[in-house]
Amino acid sequence: MISPNGNKNNLPPYQQPGSVGLVQPQTFTFAHQPDELVLESGARLGPVTLAYETYGQLNADRSNAVLILHALSGDAHVAGYHAPDDAKPGWWDEAVGPGKMFDTDRYCVICSNVIGGCRGSTGPASIDPATGKPYGLRFPVITIKDMVSAQRHLMDHLGIARLLAVAGGSMGGMQALQWAVDYPDRVAACIPIATCARSSAQTIALNEVGRQAIYADPHWKRGDYYGGPTPDAGLAVARMVGHITYMSDDSMREKFGRRLQSREQRGYDFETDFAVESYLRYRGNQFPRRFDANTYLYVTKAIDYFDLAEGRAALADAFAGVKARFLVFSFTSDWLYPSYQAQEIVRALLQKGVDVTYIDVESSYGHDSFLVEVELLTEIIGDFLARVHREEARRRQRVEWSERTVRE
Repeated sequence: MISPNGNKNNLPPYQQPGSVGLVQPQTFTFAHQPDELVLESGARLGPVTLAYETYGQLNADRSNAVLILHALSGDAHVAGYHAPDDAKPGWWDEAVGPGKMFDTDRYCVICSNVIGGCRGSTGPASIDPATGKPYGLRFPVITIKDMVSAQRHLMDHLGIARLLAVAGGSMGGMQALQWAVDYPDRVAACIPIATCARSSAQTIALNEVGRQAIYADPHWKRGDYYGGPTPDAGLAVARMVGHITYMSDDSMREKFGRRLQSREQRGYDFETDFAVESYLRYRGNQFPRRFDANTYLYVTKAIDYFDLAEGRAALADAFAGVKARFLVFSFTSDWLYPSYQAQEIVRALLQKGVDVTYIDVESSYGHDSFLVEVELLTEIIGDFLARVHREEARRRQRVEWSERTVRE
């Protein structure tokens, strides 16, 4: 029997097998004066609030924690539902839950909204304690390194000394790499997906087009638009550009082709003719309902600044001290972060003798493949995590045996 909501049983979506169900957003605030968070730029930020969610349970020795790191437009709500009547679950719901890629029957999965964000974490829309008004452009510029530094404070708060894995796609993959480099003793496995070790000129160029669209919106007012009309038109155009980069020629041809939208023939005007135009406008117009234009500026600038090789003779030197195992994914049709950029990471890791597995997935879905090809990734990542979990258990046994021997 199929219920009116399309399910094969009468259960609501949040009670379906494999769902983590209803989840509760949480927050953690730290970096109170005079112990503000010192950013890579040298600026100080505090207090800092991180919004986060957890799924599954920590085991007795807190060794089964997996930190998922979100992409540009993501947030802490990676899976499940906040309320019974939510229309959609979290952004990677197909990957997180009982029996899924990140199996919440075995692992405790954590995801937090990055600093600079607008979905519960401190960002440019937050109130500046010095003025009592939203920061706007007075918010300090943040980097991927700063995002990870803030997440480290959250892990301390949760009592997690060592993460079983850090994983993420796109900007999330950048954070995963930064975690492995900055905190080598706190990461057992790193799973960067559809990402790079340093942003290319093409990535920076595309991000700048989106920022210029926001700057050109008369409602932007150099970031001081809070309390008045918001720069929705500029942010919508930025999002449209982004969506083009997330797809591939094949996926756009398959999904849209040259089909007309709600017309039987061309209108010979400047209204919407093609289905792809309609799709981009819809995506663009929806985005400002959940995202802040200034956050878009700050997060894309953090992506632009990302370069693990900066200040080093070669990229491989960034991985000199890493201790994690790596599972690196790229996708053949991803032109935003092409496969050669993942291969650059793999070569650098191999130069330093790091244990790394690399898979270039044949897919036609472009950059969005990491969100779409979940079934394929599930078996690979599931087996990888299970193996790392077993190896971590043996490592802890050796440490305990060594410590006991010393005491005796």
